[in-house]
This record gives sequence, C-alpha cells and structure tokens, in this order.
Amino acid sequence: MHRPCLAFLLFLAATCAAAADFPLDVPPGPYPVGFHVRQQFDRARVYEHARDPVTAQNADSERARPLQTLIWYPAAGAGTSKGAPMRYRDYVTTIASEEDFQRTPAQVRRATELLVDARTRGSDGDGARIERDLRQPVRALRDAPERPGSYPVVIYAPGNGAYGIDNADLCEYLASQGYIVLASASLGPRSHKMTADLEGAEAQAADVSFLAGYAGTLAQADTRRVAVIGHGWGALASVLAAARDDRIRALVSLDGALRATFDYLNGGPRAARYVTPERLGIPLLYISRLQSAEPGEQDDLGAGAGLLARLRYADVYLATMDSASHVDFSSWSLRMAPDAGLKGRTRAQAAQAYAATALVIGRFLDARLKDDTAAQGALDADLASGRTPPGMLSFALRRAAGPAPTMDTLLDQLGKQGFARIDDLYDQLHAQNPELSLDALQIRDWGFKLLRADRAVDAVRVFGLGLHLYPERFDFLYDGIGQACEAAGRREEAIAHYRHALALEPEQAHARARLAALGVALP
Repeated sequence: MHRPCLAFLLFLAATCAAAADFPLDVPPGPYPVGFHVRQQFDRARVYEHARDPVTAQNADSERARPLQTLIWYPAAGAGTSKGAPMRYRDYVTTIASEEDFQRTPAQVRRATELLVDARTRGSDGDGARIERDLRQPVRALRDAPERPGSYPVVIYAPGNGAYGIDNADLCEYLASQGYIVLASASLGPRSHKMTADLEGAEAQAADVSFLAGYAGTLAQADTRRVAVIGHGWGALASVLAAARDDRIRALVSLDGALRATFDYLNGGPRAARYVTPERLGIPLLYISRLQSAEPGEQDDLGAGAGLLARLRYADVYLATMDSASHVDFSSWSLRMAPDAGLKGRTRAQAAQAYAATALVIGRFLDARLKDDTAAQGALDADLASGRTPPGMLSFALRRAAGPAPTMDTLLDQLGKQGFARIDDLYDQLHAQNPELSLDALQIRDWGFKLLRADRAVDAVRVFGLGLHLYPERFDFLYDGIGQACEAAGRREEAIAHYRHALALEPEQAHARARLAALGVALP
C-alpha cells in the first residue's frame, strides 16, 4: 500500500481544525491520555537555604530539591474505570505547587485565582477569550488507569523559568501516540527563579536526568528508549543532560539549544567542556524560526551554527518554522498571548505552525525511538521530494559521518564482531577521538573480569590490547595475559608472558609462583 508522505499528513491535519482545539489543530493518536501529578524530591541535591530567606531564622522545612512531576501516558480504554475529565484550568492549578508541596487546597485555589486574574484582567477582549480557553476540556483524564504495555519515554524541559505545563498540548499529543511524557518546571539552582548562567542550565539538566531515572520506576516505561524535548533554555539543558547521560537516545530542540549560550557550548572560557560532538552522537531534530532576534531577545542563529556544525556523528534534522516569535513554540504562551502578541498573524496561522511542529516531532520520535519504518519513510519522502510541509519554511537532513568514536561504539563493535580485532577497532576510534583512552589499570580490570566470566580467549585479546598500547611497561599486564593464556589452555604462551613479567619486575611474585607451578626452573 502506498504510504502518504509527511507533507500530505501535515496538510490533512491542518484542514481538520474542527477535530481539535487551539493551539493544536491535529487529531490525537489512538490512545486515550491519562495525567498524573507526583510531588517528589531529589534528595541528592540541596535546594532550600539553611535559613529562611525572609525571616533569617533556621529553616525547619524540607531542604531537598522539589520536583513536581507531571506525567502524561497512554490510558486504558473502554471497559475500565476512567479518570476525571479535565479542563485547561486544571493544568493551571499545578503551577501553585511547583515549588511548595505544603500548600493546602485552599492556598492552591487562591494562588490559581490570582494568576488567572492577572491573565484575564482587561477590557480588550483578550481576557474573555482566555477565560473561555481555561474552561475548555483537554484530552487528558486525571489519574486514569495506565494502559498495559511498554512505551518509550519523552522528557519535556520547559524554557527559562517556565512552568511544567509549558507545552501540555504537545505532551498530550505525544501520549496519545504511545509515549510516556514527563515534565517538571524550570527551576533555578536554589530558587524558583532560573539563573541565566551555566549553573542554572546544569541544574535543569540534572532535573532531566532525575526524571529519566524516575521513569525507571514506572511499569509501562521503556527506559531503553528515552528522548528529551527542550524549548529555548530547556533545549540547552537537554544538550547538557545528553552529553552526560547516555540513557538519552534522541533530542528535539524547539527554537533553542544554543540560544544565548555561545560561551557555554562553543569553546568560550565558561564552556561546559564535556559537551563534545563525540558525546552527542544521537539524532537531533532542531526546529527554529527564521526571524532574527528583536530588541530584548537573544539571537540564536549565529551562536547556533557552532555546535550544529560540529555534530558530525549525529543525524541532524533542520526545520525552520513559519513562526513569528519564540513563544510560538509553547502552547501555554500561545493560549495566554494577547492577539497583539501574535505579531500580525491570526490565531489560525499560529495553530497551523504549532501543529506542524507537533507532527514533525511525532514522526521523528516514531522513526528514532520506535524504529517505525512508516514514520521514517514519511520523513525520507519529504526530504527526497524537496517539498516543504505546510507551516514550515525549510526541512533538511545532515546525516552523521559515522558512529561517534566513544567507548560505547567500541563495545557495540565488539559485541557484533567479537574481540579478534580489538586492537584495530581501538586504534581507529582513538585516532578520531584522543579522549577515548584506556589506561593500563582499566585494561587489567577488564581482562580479569572476562576471566571471571569464563571468557579466557577474550581476556587474552584485552590483555593483548594492553601490551599493544603499553609495550614493555607494566609487569601486571604480562602477568594478566599469562593467566588468560593459561586459562585458555595455551601453556607455552603463558610461560613466555610470565617470564616477560619477571624480566620487567623480578619481584613479581604471582608470575614466579605460576612458573614454578608449571614446572619451569628459575634461577
């Protein structure tokens, strides 16, 4: 059967506005959506100060980092008890408890009323529209039963200081397509206010990794397949997290990743040195707007070229959206924005661009996390045709030059090919990435672990890599390969290596003892 290309799917979705609500005018996927809120702490990190920042008295509350976790997930279908229907205002109530889990229901209601009042105040018509929007039903059902199965995990990282519900519409859509989606607010290192520095970005990156770990406690979460979507500053945090956390297998950047961060990613004096092309050898969907920055905004186009140009070990999809503003990539911002804030665009045009974003993200994740051949075919068809999908100005792919030269790649190749060519494989990868380096003690430990696993032949080859890298230097490597050869039944080779160990270190007691046990006369 002929598969429709992505351009046709985007066009079809854009013409089905009656099937969905602003700002996401696309039909949902096949799964009902459930929604949980979990209030938890990362007790490995301190958040609250030892003294109350207002009264200066000793703090008597929990000081660990609060991470209110929002979870969207595929819910069970007909024939089961359903969760509570929700309206968009129900999402807004989660804002009041993002940092303070001790607030009573009455305090949460009051804080929500104040926030809503601030958003709806005015007589220009925007307030009444937002009021109507807050009353609109959403697709998620509160605390609906989870659907059995195993689903990939998507972590959403909001923009600088943004709420956990920053992109609730996108999170719902992805859950309806068969993903478990987690999000938490963009908190600063020690307060709700994000700090616009590397420490702030790293705090949010650590939150991303915390959520990846938390996903492992969810019965339906497949933590072998984890992606992160970041908006603006959250995209920077996603890059930092992925450079350190190899559980993350794909990235999506929404008008960000390098926004206002040249010093942090591209070799400046304050750069995070661990962010390297070798550590970011995973697929990236980079979606940005064409417009350069306006007064008061940071222009990410020039800074963005630095890291993007260096990501030579990753497939990088580059999409430019027909969007007027950075906030067009956030459904909260689109819902709350006054008509004047859309900068001459109609709400229908903004919705079409947002829908195009959601659909491309869904196809990318299906292709890269689910290995969905139909989704990959749809992406490839658009790239091959040269047609630009509705809502986009451009869409292109820069393919990876090859696998990233990392220890993971070395292990992957050994797993597929065996250990016979370990010297050549290591040399090739080390030539590409000198930071990939095994010292003599690491090789010794690796070899002995293989011996304990009854893989003597592979142990011989690992110790052989040690002799290849450090010839005539370490007696314990020669003693180790002697033990491996002995375990593999290669007596004469074992004797030769034990003799070599003694030549390097005459006091090598183990090699001397083994030679005596093998009947070799020693002076």
